[in-house]
Amino acid sequence: MSTSAVHSLWTTAAEPISKIDTPKIEYGQLSPVLIIVGAAVVGVLIEAAVPRKTRYYAQVFGAVVALVAAFAAVVALAAGGYATTKSGIVAMGAIAVDGPALFLQGTILLAGLVGLFTFAERRLDPEAHGNRVDSFAAQAASVPGSDSEKAAVKAGFTTTEVFPLLMFAVAGMLVFPAANDLLTLFIALEVLSLPLYLMCALARRKRLMSQEAAVKYFLLGAFASAFTLFGIAMLYGYAGSVSYATIAQVVDGTVPEVNPALADTMGNDALLLIGSAMIVMGLLFKVGAVPFHMWTPDVYQGAPTPVTGFMAAATKVAAFGALLRLLYVVLPGLRWDWRPVMWGVAIVTMLGGAIIAITQTDIKRLLAYSSIAHAGFILAGVIATTPDGVSSVLFYLAAYSFVTIGAFAVVTLVRDAGGEATHLSNWAGLGRRSPLVAAVFAVFLLAFAGIPLTSGFAGKFAVFKAAAEGGAAPLVVVGVISSAIAAFFYIRVIVLMFFSEPRPEGPTVAVPSPLTMTAIGVGVAVTLVLGVAPQYFLDLANQASVFVR
Repeated sequence: MSTSAVHSLWTTAAEPISKIDTPKIEYGQLSPVLIIVGAAVVGVLIEAAVPRKTRYYAQVFGAVVALVAAFAAVVALAAGGYATTKSGIVAMGAIAVDGPALFLQGTILLAGLVGLFTFAERRLDPEAHGNRVDSFAAQAASVPGSDSEKAAVKAGFTTTEVFPLLMFAVAGMLVFPAANDLLTLFIALEVLSLPLYLMCALARRKRLMSQEAAVKYFLLGAFASAFTLFGIAMLYGYAGSVSYATIAQVVDGTVPEVNPALADTMGNDALLLIGSAMIVMGLLFKVGAVPFHMWTPDVYQGAPTPVTGFMAAATKVAAFGALLRLLYVVLPGLRWDWRPVMWGVAIVTMLGGAIIAITQTDIKRLLAYSSIAHAGFILAGVIATTPDGVSSVLFYLAAYSFVTIGAFAVVTLVRDAGGEATHLSNWAGLGRRSPLVAAVFAVFLLAFAGIPLTSGFAGKFAVFKAAAEGGAAPLVVVGVISSAIAAFFYIRVIVLMFFSEPRPEGPTVAVPSPLTMTAIGVGVAVTLVLGVAPQYFLDLANQASVFVR
């Protein structure tokens, strides 16, 4: 064999390797996510390098700047037409930049900012050993009640790691509703979930209950993630791709050329149906829909209240965004299969959340079951399968998230010697002891109940109207009945606060710093503005309701 022949073998063998394309990343369109991830990494470095005394201020400042900058980036993208005419798929097909993605990202960033203010609050508890303390454990690694914990409290330690954890959670939430392939969806799910599992275990008071909540959330969340991953594997086996557009084409039967290796599996509907069901199950778990809601009351009750507020608001927004994209972009060809199942889930979620909430005696558990009922109301909009359905869900999520953070911020103010007084009996007569706090909480409860002139009414009206026009009128009837049941326990709390005698040894209302006041103020403002003049925001949601494919 001559050298030239050997040489020619080498060159032909080496040729295809030069054809690996360099990845094309649109940094401008991904800037909101990149800013938050960068801030999270900087937060980790601050923990390592900055002295303990100044860490808290550095973390809060960095997180606020990043959230504001990322929100500005979202607004700039929307103003630049990326929500409508220029919307497209970026990052090698991994992420969609379109109206729903930008609207939900903006909502998540604002919810994260308001949630951050409640995280940074340090005036509610009395000072410990001359140091101001927040809602989080002095040293997360120490055993509750141990000498090392007491030493950490005495030394004035604080868990400032919650700020980078919050930023990582927000980063995952930003990618979750914008993911355009199943692997990106799964990675975003893990990035948003893991920090939440950790933050749930960090309560300063009631440490054991907090750790129990975190373990429950982690174990059930791991199950849900496993179901999601198994579903992704099945859909990949069915369509030979994890890309949303390709799967949708295979489902519709419009795929341009069929790979002979996949011809057998593409006709196998069992893979498609079971795979879709498993992924949807994982998303319904995140949303807190019945029968995947079992973690919600325990975790909401046990987690530090600022974490509960942030989690209740932002996770719902991200998960519903991902659910909408999955059902509207990937599985519109399966509508006749998934709509009846979603009908059932929505009905049991609305009724289950509302009925079980009546029996609750703890304010955080009551709000947890209330959030389950709200998941059912939002599902009614998802079932509509019309552009109005999408816009009504977007509007509802924006309205709901601020009311939720505001309500949990009020819960942090009512305190006794053991920390937050969350048992309902402690709230009796609160309207006489602290009329302003009780009035603000009453506004939030009326918004949850969907009373006119609050954001809750505008949101429910939009969702039910979309569902009725989408042919789900019986669902609207169930929704209205559930709302009536739910109104009973919201109004019961209002009656308890304003028309009961305060207990002599009852709790006090702590005076918060401007941080928590801002969080509550934003909640009240959004509740009233979206209730009295919702049209501008409904139009905004309407413009943002078209998915790119």
